[in-house]
Amino acid sequence: MTSPPGPQKMPMQNVANRIVRGLLATPGLHRVVSGRLITLYLVGRKSGRRYTLPVAYSRVDSSLLIGTPFAWSRNLHSGGRVELRLQGSRRTADVEAFTDEADVVAHYATLCRDNPQFAKFNEIELDAHGNPSETDLHTAWRAGARSFRLTPH
Repeated sequence: MTSPPGPQKMPMQNVANRIVRGLLATPGLHRVVSGRLITLYLVGRKSGRRYTLPVAYSRVDSSLLIGTPFAWSRNLHSGGRVELRLQGSRRTADVEAFTDEADVVAHYATLCRDNPQFAKFNEIELDAHGNPSETDLHTAWRAGARSFRLTPH
């Protein structure tokens, strides 16, 4: 059995992240990209390193749903708080973390249906009706995907 692929990084992802962070922070321009992206402000638990990351989200009731396979997400944990910029406003949010397969697969399915770019970035095929491949969703979980519910204040 081969191990599942790890998280994929786009070429020049750091440059792209800087540009998107700038758009999300610029009054007026944030409206162009903030319908699908938020900025997270994290501090590494061990390193103390500061992270400023644009992240795709879906709105679910009064919460935001995000998912990622990247290691920075280990700095988010249930019961914790995170700072974020949502539609131009900086605020805090409570965090609920999910790592079990059923929850992560269900959350990733929601994110993929809501945002085809999220599906493409995470290499999850969508069928003609916009539904994600179950196989790809489970592969994403095996590769380290986690999901989070953020409840902004």
